[in-house]
Amino acid sequence: MKKIFILLFLSACTGAGWKAPDDFIYVPIKSGGYEIATWQKINNPQNNHIHIYIEGDGRAFNSHGQPTRNPTPRGTFVRDLAMRDNFENVVYMARPCQFIMTDSCSETDWTTGRFSQKIIDAQSNAIKQTAGNKKITLIGYSGGAMVSGLVIEQNPQLKIEKWITIAGVLNHKKWTTYFGDKDLNESSNLENLPSVKQIHFVGENDKTVPYELAKSWVNESDIKLVPNATHDDFGDLKLFD
Repeated sequence: MKKIFILLFLSACTGAGWKAPDDFIYVPIKSGGYEIATWQKINNPQNNHIHIYIEGDGRAFNSHGQPTRNPTPRGTFVRDLAMRDNFENVVYMARPCQFIMTDSCSETDWTTGRFSQKIIDAQSNAIKQTAGNKKITLIGYSGGAMVSGLVIEQNPQLKIEKWITIAGVLNHKKWTTYFGDKDLNESSNLENLPSVKQIHFVGENDKTVPYELAKSWVNESDIKLVPNATHDDFGDLKLFD
């Protein structure tokens, strides 16, 4: 049996002062050699629709640009966003090696291979296990936007009702070129956006995914520019009317 290291949670808290609401249950999902952390609110199993939020890249690098040993996000932006969602069935889903480290995890999984095929396969399988035959609104933040796009592209059997991204990186080659960063040479890229109903929230003051860069991979008609928003602060963002 592979030894599993629980990096955070299991005492109800993940991060200083953060606690999941009582109606969200912690459910780890085994997928592709990983164990993916999720918090799930399923108040109406008979409702044939579910909202699934995909976390960003987390703390993949430290302040000196060096890979970390633990990619678990320090911020709670996506968790808080999911847990403010009033829909009956809502799931927050971490990325492989966040919160839970297994023997399958390696530094590549959150650096140059963060969008590798094995990562996308693991995330796809976790989504399938979670959603079953339900219609899905899939929400991806930052690098989680790329993951969610690749999941949709590679899994046409999924019933994607709507795709939402927030501060999303949707073409990592353009993104790394723009900033002069090292290419993510072990990752798949999203060359064409999936043909599903979609909206992409972009922060007016986002320095990590600037509006001018977002326009290079998303139709402007599908972008909603959020005034004063930065990469990890979108204020009281409303995803649904």
